This record gives sequence, structure tokens and C-alpha cells, in this order.
Amino acid sequence: MWAGGVGSPRRGVAPAPTDDLFARKLRQPARPPLTPHTFEPRQPRGPLLRSGSDAGEARPPTPASPRARAHSHEEASRPAAAPTRLFTDPLALLGLPAEEPEPAFPPVLEPRWFAHYDVQSLLFDWAPRSRGAGSHAEASSGTPAAAEDQVASSDLLLGAPGFVSELGGEGELGLGGTVSPPVPPALPNAAVSVLEEPQSRTSAYSLEHADFGAGYYRKYFYGKEHQNFFGLDEALGPVAVSLRREEKETSGGGTLHSYRVIIRTTKLRTLRGTISEDALPPGPPRGLSPRKLLEYVAPRLSPTCLRLGSASPKVPRTLLTLDEQVLSFQRKVGILYCRAGQGSEEEMYNNQEAGAAFTQFLTLLGDVVRLKGFDSYRAQLDTKTDSTGTHSLYTTYQDHEIMFHVSTMLPYTPNNQQQLLRKRHIGNDIVTIVFQEPGSKPFCPSSIRSHFQHVFLVVRAHAPCTPHTTYRVAVSRTQDTPAFGPALPPGGGPFAANADFRAFLLAKALNGEQAAGHARQFHAMATRTRQQYLQDLATNEVTTTSLDSASRFGLPSLGGRRRVPPRGPGAELQAAGALAWGVRAAPGARVAAGAEAGGPDSAETPCLLGISAEALVLVAPRDGRVVFNCACRDVLAWTFSEQQLDLYHGRGEAITLRLDGAPGQAVGEIVARLQLVSRGCETRELALPRDGQGRLGFQVDAEGFITHVERFTFAETAGLRPGARLLRVCGQTLPSLGADAAAQLLRSAPKVCVTVLPPDESGRPRRSFSELYTLSLQEPSRRGAPEPAQDEAPGVVLLPTTMQLLRLCLQDGGSPPGPGDLAEERTEFLHSQSAPSPRSSLSDEAPVLPNTTPDLLLATTAKPSAPETPPSQDEPGSSGGQEDEGDPAPALRASFLPRTLSLQNSISRIMLEAGSETLEDEWQSISEIASTCNTILESLSREGQPIPESGDPKGAAKPDTEPEPGSLSEKVSHLESLLRKLQEDLQKEKADRAALEEEVRSLRHNNRRLQAESESAATRLLLASKQLGAPSTDVA
Repeated sequence: MWAGGVGSPRRGVAPAPTDDLFARKLRQPARPPLTPHTFEPRQPRGPLLRSGSDAGEARPPTPASPRARAHSHEEASRPAAAPTRLFTDPLALLGLPAEEPEPAFPPVLEPRWFAHYDVQSLLFDWAPRSRGAGSHAEASSGTPAAAEDQVASSDLLLGAPGFVSELGGEGELGLGGTVSPPVPPALPNAAVSVLEEPQSRTSAYSLEHADFGAGYYRKYFYGKEHQNFFGLDEALGPVAVSLRREEKETSGGGTLHSYRVIIRTTKLRTLRGTISEDALPPGPPRGLSPRKLLEYVAPRLSPTCLRLGSASPKVPRTLLTLDEQVLSFQRKVGILYCRAGQGSEEEMYNNQEAGAAFTQFLTLLGDVVRLKGFDSYRAQLDTKTDSTGTHSLYTTYQDHEIMFHVSTMLPYTPNNQQQLLRKRHIGNDIVTIVFQEPGSKPFCPSSIRSHFQHVFLVVRAHAPCTPHTTYRVAVSRTQDTPAFGPALPPGGGPFAANADFRAFLLAKALNGEQAAGHARQFHAMATRTRQQYLQDLATNEVTTTSLDSASRFGLPSLGGRRRVPPRGPGAELQAAGALAWGVRAAPGARVAAGAEAGGPDSAETPCLLGISAEALVLVAPRDGRVVFNCACRDVLAWTFSEQQLDLYHGRGEAITLRLDGAPGQAVGEIVARLQLVSRGCETRELALPRDGQGRLGFQVDAEGFITHVERFTFAETAGLRPGARLLRVCGQTLPSLGADAAAQLLRSAPKVCVTVLPPDESGRPRRSFSELYTLSLQEPSRRGAPEPAQDEAPGVVLLPTTMQLLRLCLQDGGSPPGPGDLAEERTEFLHSQSAPSPRSSLSDEAPVLPNTTPDLLLATTAKPSAPETPPSQDEPGSSGGQEDEGDPAPALRASFLPRTLSLQNSISRIMLEAGSETLEDEWQSISEIASTCNTILESLSREGQPIPESGDPKGAAKPDTEPEPGSLSEKVSHLESLLRKLQEDLQKEKADRAALEEEVRSLRHNNRRLQAESESAATRLLLASKQLGAPSTDVA
């Protein structure tokens, strides 16, 4: 993702927004001679004038420069009145613009209810700061605070000025400092891009710093009816605007209209998103004019400079190229070979042949290909005359083509120490892998003389060419290149020589090249290219039609349909994109009384809070990076006051959001939005005194779930119920406490104050999606089913995993669930109904956002616990309530139900949803679930086998105890018929939808034709009336 203002300059190079030498010197961050001269009167000390903050708040930090100190400010809520400034800015005498102080709460881009498509749209600014004022601060590189200043070294890598070393264990910089790397399905902060659509983690290593929102124009505009406007704005320079009006049918038969907007300036951040007509001023039924829309969406854009784009096919193709210049799925990576005892650039370039260790590494990394006649990505290598070598290394990873420039495969020139034919390719690669044999000298990045090589991945082999070969990795990057993942483990390894290490290294190389795009050099190159495209469009691809005379959006109404009137307050919260709020965020929970002690205000991070239908993100505008993200389906609960909100997510972790503005207004908007897009709810604060015997009157497991509440106790009176979840005990969250510390507090605290998450409507405990995903992949049972003893007879034969799951899913009848089933039901997904929460103040007619949580989650590696005696086969007509002592149903439920969902319930839910009106994406998810069920049934047919009646050491099954083939096969056939019917209904629905769309297109065409004919008839009638009226005038 190309983002302006990301990264930091190399050491010793200060950014200069002006050519004036005096201004550059005066704007340096540290200038001791100017420190005491602030041109301010001395403030008297006394109780009437307070320069600090109120009680409970920290004193604001001292500005780092005289200019910032001259503009330091205090919040409006503080009673101290700042004295009159005698001299505000020394540079004002030179006529230079003053540097604005950073606001306490980041301003939100107008209009208020604009739904942003991706993260970089949240960071769009009409007047961004120049690169170097604050955007190149240390934190923008994504490393801990002191990482830029320290010069770290190891036996693999030497520190060098202008470079940042990563030797392992750095982690990821998140909210409040360094955090551990997330585990699937959570995404790293740097991998979050698109917010309007679901973004899942499909592999162990995610691609980071990629602007996937660049495909917005291709997906929603290209090939569809829309309008493009180009112009030269006096303040912004060349701009390009794309507008499109959409209409969607609601469940009540009405029509919802919205506008998709793209605004491109010379800055690399593009405004992309949607705004609903309900959030716009009232307009005609056919929508607002482009001028009225832009006056509301882009008030700082001059409408007089815009002209309608030409109808040439070059315009959409140029806009595609302009938007997608940051997207590339072809990468080139250099590889240098360092033998034992070598360390300089010349020594590595002059190695003619590859050693055994290097050959083993190349074989792991990719495939050796013949260059002559090679028809895939060649990375500037000659594929016709072999002038750049005969072979090279090529591979693919996550839809990317990667060609390696291997030093030993490129042409070697004798008696040439520089080896220009090799350096010509490797020296122009952004990412370079330095492979070291055992005994090599540490690599020093300053020994490489190149303007393009920004990232070095140093890989050292240990015990090469043996079954125990391992590798260690270190990273060196320029200071203006932000940190990128995957994170290195402590010590940089060791990594085994397997496919996982290959995936790690390829992901590291791809992310490194994408992150280097934020460096100053490549950022300037991309900005120049973008400006040239916009200048060409605004000069050569425009018509004479101004914005005032442009026609309205061409969506004729069908059958005289009129626009649905606004639905009242809360209708603007229905957008699928990310709505933004300015907040100050900090880790931990602080709203309730007795909460854990939070840090001072300086520990809070000014952020933009974005909440879409899929994700919740916190973006630091000053650094241009995401500091926190989680899926909306991972939101558990929230606690709020008038201007503060605690948000619980994942396993019970919490963050605090402090908001500005009218008390309760912004918090109410955020809570209403969370009620629409998540399954969370408001928490309850309970104070639980002890009884006469010192007991609290309830039992809780290690995960914080209430398993039992005694009758007639203070806990029951306070409202504590089985299935509730403890989120905080005595002001501290459970993940920060740990199970042992939480149990100690519950036993020893004289009065226990807890924050409780109530169970859902059915009484089941609430879990986040990430918890359910993790539980489904855990191999041992969460209920702790007994493992078989080592000395037991090994001849007990069990059914395969899938056959046991099918027996549980297809049991006829069965006893009602007992108290022990509560722990089993925790792992089931919460099938939320399509109705808003009772606390929601939104209209009932508002459509509920689609639920993207899958309804079928199957364990991939499940090992059921073996019962002591094998089960006996009952007849199909036997009573379901009578069980033998050897019946394995309880043990099997304990083994499988905590990790799976009922197949029968999933199919029933699919059939129920198939009868209702669904969207295209919902049908796609149903089709995927049906394919999964079909795969399970195919595995069932291959894995079916009988069960012996008793533990025969030989495992031979008795013929009289074999299950009746009709009972199982009939149910399998029934499931297959249901799946076939579902697929047929899906195809029929798609056919009906296609027919309906064709009919709509036909009606629109006929409508336009009738309008043209009516206008022509009206013209002829007018001419005829004039001709008939002329004689009557003469007679009169």
C-alpha cells in the first residue's frame, strides 16, 4: 500500500519542505541554543494559573521544538487560561506557513457518515502534512520506540548507520507497545486493507502493506454505468473523480439508493467509499446532481474546475492503471552467496559455482528453469539468446510469481571485481537474500553500494546437507522502510528445512518489497507517476461539459417507483463500509469503578476508529498505520459511560476508547453500530459480597464461565446465572490475570467486583469466533476425557472419526441434555436471528447486515478417546433412553461436540435459509457448505466398517452384531438427496436471478425508448400547434 507519510528518513537526512536554508536549520527537532527563547511571558506560580492537567490526568509532554512549544495548547475542559502569546511563530516573519499542533482527538473526514472502503481511505486528507514534518517520525516505521537508535549486531548481521536490524523476538507494534504476533484467523495489523468485505487469513503467513483496495474501481465501476470528472484544482492540483449511483432492494419491497465515490489527488491516498442517500440532504427521486453530491462529499474540492470525462475507452483503462499501479503480482528477488570466511560485496559477487549447502537452499526455495523459451515472468532476464545466463530460479507463492536473480547463475566476467553483469540485476532488486555458509563473516548492509536495495534477509545454514539441516534468519532494512512480518522468533530461529520455512521466507520477501514502497525514494517515484496520469486525464481526456451542466445519474425508475422516505435516526448506520470516529485509545478496561489503573493521558494513542460490517480497526493518523484490528464476530461485549467505552474481544482482552464531543452522543453511535455488526452485548457490573461462611455462592471454570450458582445466595440475588462469563475480576481482565491469579482473587478478596457477560438468549455462554476456531482445531478434548491406559488391550477397534461423527448426528431421538451438556454447547456457533437488539434505537425496517460466520466447522485432526468396552449395536427400533454400560455416546460427545457442529442441524439450517430471499454471497456460502457436506459423505462411504461387539484382541467382528446396512445407508442417501435438492435450488435461483436482471435491462431499454418517443411526439405536437395557431392569429 502506497501511503504518504509512512516511514522515516535515514539518519542524518532531514526533510525540507522549503528551499530556505535558514528555515531548514530552524526547523530541526533539536536546537539547544533556541530552547530557552520561546518569546513567551513567564507564567506566575499559584493556584489560579495551572499549567498542568486536572487530577487523574498527566501533564502534557514538553514539545520537542520551539515551534511546537509556541503552539502548545491545553484542552478546553481545563480551567487554566493560557496567557496572551506575544510572539507565536518565529518563521511567520519569513512568510512560511505555521505548523499546526496535533489535536487531542483526530478529526474525522467530512461528511460524517461516509462509509470508507479500506484503511487508506480512512487516512485520506485534503491537506496532508508534508513528508518529514511528523509523518517520518520514528514510530511510523512500525518498530518499538528505541529500535531506530540502537545498532544491534549478531553473528549473522552487523548494525550500520541508516539501517534497522531485526535479530528476532521484536514482535509487532500495536496499541500500547509491542504485542505478540496474532494467530489465525486473526490478521496482523499491517495485513489489514479492505474493510467493507470479509478478509480472512487463508495461510499461516499473511501478505502485508498491500493496498488491495486499489481494485475498487475495477470491481464497482469498470464496465458499469458511471461518471468520471477531471480537472486542475488550484490547491490540490490535478484531480480525478468517479461517481456511481446504486440501488438495492430491501426485504420490505422498497429501494435503497447509495453513491459510490472515488476521489484521486496527487497524494497516494485515495478516498474510496459509499454514502447513503438517507445521510444526504433531501433530493429529487432520481437522486442528487453530481454537483450537489460533491458539494456534500468533497466540500474542499472546487466544483468549477471539473469537466466531464470523454467517452473514449482510454479513460477507464487509464483509471485502472492509475489505481492499480501499487498492485503487482510479479516480484524479483536477488540472492547473494557468501562462502565460509567471506563477508564483502566483491567476494560474494565473484563466487562462480554454488556449494552443496547453497544448492540445497535453492532447491528448497524454488525450481531451476531453463531461460530460453521461458514464457512466465522473466524479471528482465533474457529468454531468447541466453545473454543473462542459461538457467534461473523461479517459484510461485500466494498468487505471486517470483523470479530470483541468483548470483551464481548470472554471467561471470573474469578479471572484473565488480561483476557488473551480475550487479546490474541484483543491485536493482529491492529485496536481497544473503545466504551464508557456516563460518561466514557477519553481513554488513553498508558494504552494499546500491540505491535500490532496501531490505536484506540474511539466512545462515547450520548442519547443511544432513537430515538435521536448520536455518537462522536476520533482517536489515533502511530506516524509512516500515517493519514487516512474519515476525522472527527469538534468536532468528532455528527453522527446519521444510515447506514451512520456505513459506516463511517467501512471505518475508514479498512483504519486505511491499513495505519498501513506503520509503522516500519509491514514494516519490510513485507520486510522480500518479501526477503524470492525472495531468494527462485532466488535459487531454475531458469534454466541455462542466459539473453544473452534467446530467443526473442515469437510473430511470421502473414502473413509476418512488424513492423510499428516510427511515429516521440510525438509518445511516446500516452502511457496509467503515464509519469513522476520532478517539483516544489505550489497552485495558477503565470505565467501571475499581478498574485496573490505566496509564496517563500520554499513554493514550490518538486514533481513528473504523467499524465496518466485517472489521473494527484503530488507525493512528500520525503514523499512517493500523495499531489494532479485530473481526466484528470477535467482539464479545462493551461497557460504556458518557464519553468512554471499554470493548472486550477475543478471549476477553479489552481496550478503552475515550471520545470527544457532546456527552453520550458518539458513544451512543458506536454502541448502536456494534449492535448491528456484532453478536456482542452490554456487560453487567456486579458487586458480590460473601456469606457468613466466606463463600461467594458460585463456581467458575478456568476459562471464566460460570458453571453453577447456589440457590438463595448473594450471587443469585445479584443476577449471576450459569452460562455467564467473567470478563473482569476486581478491575483486572481475565487474560491479564491468568487462571491462578483470578482464582486467588475470588478466594481472598473481601468484596468481589466482577464484570459479567450474560449468556445468549438460549442460555449458552458467549464465545468469539476466534475461540471457536481454536477449539475446533485442538486435538485433545476440552472436557478432559480420560485417555486409554497403556496396559489396556490394544485390540479394541473403533470406527473412523467421520463414522463416529455421523452416528452422533443421525441418532434417532435421544435423552434430553443434562447439566453436563453445558460445556459441550459452548463450542456451538451462536445462530443469531435477523433482528436487532432490544436496546437498539434503530428502526425495525432497517436491514440487518449479513452474517459471515460459517455455520459448519469440522475438526480436521480429532482423536476420540477409546472407551473401556466397545459399544453394542442396538436395533433401530430400540428405545433411545436405554443404554448399555459400554455405550460410547457420552465419551464420543465429549470428544467431538466440543470441536464440531451438528451436521444435521447445519443441513436443516441450509434448507430453511434456502426458502427465504437471499443474496448472492449468501448463496455462495451455502454452496460451499454443501460441497463440504458432500465431501464428508464421500469419506463416509469410503471409511465404513463394522464394530466388534467386545474387545477381541484380534479385532474380528461378529457377523450377528454388524449394523443393518439399510439403517445407515438410507440416512446417507437421504442426506445426499437433500444436498442435491439444495444444489438444484441454487442453480434455479441463479437462473431466475439472471432472467430477472435481463428483464430489468429490457424494461430500462424500453423506458428510455418510450421517453425518447414521447419527447419526439411532444416536439411534433408543438410544431403542429404552432402551425395551426398561425392562421387563427391572422384572422383575429
